[in-house]
Amino acid sequence: EVQLLGDTHGNVVHLFDRECSIQRNYQKVIEEAPVSHLDITVRQSLFDCAVRLGTHLGYRGAGTVEFIFDADSQQAYFLEMKTRLQVEHPTTELVTGIDLVEWQIRVANGEALAFGQNDLRTLGHAIEARVNAEDPANKYMPEIGTLHLYREPVAEGLRIDSGVAQGSEVSPFYDSMLAKVIAYGDTRGLAAQRLLHGLNNFAIGGVKT
Repeated sequence: EVQLLGDTHGNVVHLFDRECSIQRNYQKVIEEAPVSHLDITVRQSLFDCAVRLGTHLGYRGAGTVEFIFDADSQQAYFLEMKTRLQVEHPTTELVTGIDLVEWQIRVANGEALAFGQNDLRTLGHAIEARVNAEDPANKYMPEIGTLHLYREPVAEGLRIDSGVAQGSEVSPFYDSMLAKVIAYGDTRGLAAQRLLHGLNNFAIGGVKT
């Protein structure tokens, strides 16, 4: 998928790509930026396609253009556009240094983007894992209850986005996601190591995850 950002002044830029193929029941589980296995010409064609679409639409705010890539034929096919900020946006923020939430607000306030396409770069690699209140031993059925223990890991290159705390009630009325663990490193391998360390040191009690 390709992250887009547009303003009310006709500017549309891409903030590079993300890989979201690791899914379960059609729900993303692991997401990373940038994509590690695409040929440079394929990657650029996806960027160009996404920006052309955003420009044609006069798109404003953050949005994501998603593609399906056939590894055998090396062909990419348009899937859909998510016209919103996505769960995996922190991976893009970490590798580009651009705060997508901030720029959504600034664009909505009528500001022009303060950067052009040539100003944008990626540095390093980021991988995100979703932490869900689900029981792996029972077909990943959603869990409900009180979080009697909730202690987020703290480590270099680790970011935690969550909406709960110790004592929070997990109800059946909302999505089962409790938090996101996002790891950043100079290389994909380092990001993966930091992600594993973060998940191993994430203490949650009261519901299965």
